[in-house]
Amino acid sequence: MSTNSPSGSTGSSTAADRARALTVEAHERFKSVSDGKVADYIPALAATPAELFGVCMIGTSGDTYAAGDSDYEFSIQSVSKPFVFALVCQAVGEDEAREKLGVNSTGLPFNSVIAIERTKDGTTNPMVNAGAIAAASLAPGATAEAKWRFIHEGLSRFAGRRLTLNHAVYQSETATNQRNQGAAKLLQGYDRIYFDPIQATDVYTRQCALNVTAKDLAAMAATLANGGVNPLTGESVIDAVHCQHVLAVMVTAGLYEQSGDWLYETGLPGKSGVSGGMVAVAPMKGGLGTFAPLLDDSGNSVKGRLAARFLSEQLGLNLFASNPAG
Repeated sequence: MSTNSPSGSTGSSTAADRARALTVEAHERFKSVSDGKVADYIPALAATPAELFGVCMIGTSGDTYAAGDSDYEFSIQSVSKPFVFALVCQAVGEDEAREKLGVNSTGLPFNSVIAIERTKDGTTNPMVNAGAIAAASLAPGATAEAKWRFIHEGLSRFAGRRLTLNHAVYQSETATNQRNQGAAKLLQGYDRIYFDPIQATDVYTRQCALNVTAKDLAAMAATLANGGVNPLTGESVIDAVHCQHVLAVMVTAGLYEQSGDWLYETGLPGKSGVSGGMVAVAPMKGGLGTFAPLLDDSGNSVKGRLAARFLSEQLGLNLFASNPAG
């Protein structure tokens, strides 16, 4: 990942050595943090070892820097949301996606149904559960299996490898997703879901149960940073124009009601998930992926937030940072 320091770009050995050292330092600094708790409302997640912590950065050049448990597989959960939104924008167009899903922040928890009723038309945004289920319903295909194939294949292209379904997590979530089903049915009342609500919820549940690693998340984030081209495979996953819209929604709603705090700390588009995954995107520079299952009260990874803030500060990635001219 390139930096704003005078020492050079991604291709410079000095910059590469610095990025590598900072990745290791981020892991060392925060690996002993014990704040937060592992998500337990999905039984399959409750058994995740609390001490796990992986950090990975991938630059738009494909340079990769990793430390800790960066190859440990876990279910992607809500970190899938911006990438499915990107795939839907590619499939139906960014204007139709915004009109049908909404893009404004709710300022409420990720699973809120109040957010649906607070708007006149029932739209929320694709980063919260209701909007993400609606996004899954917009995936191309006349059947649930066709929609699932589109999403599965698209997320795999973002990661640069074929992702596998975590059946234990899928079954556990299916047994406990009545709230999501209720949100989908409420959306149906507003004509804001575009497929059978129960089947759309199931597709969404499967997308959340795909296994990824911190390295996968870094590759996915780096693809958004690189104009939709996966820097590891060279494949164009989405058109560049869609990246800016996805990143905009991540900025406003990626960490739910703590999105403002996150942006204040890092200055980067980000997204969290209740399994402990987190991504941050530095446009035209690269992507960060972290995994640490200890969560704060809003369901965001404690160590992931700390690592993202540290690396953003050290590498000069904050999009809002400036220096006096002259």
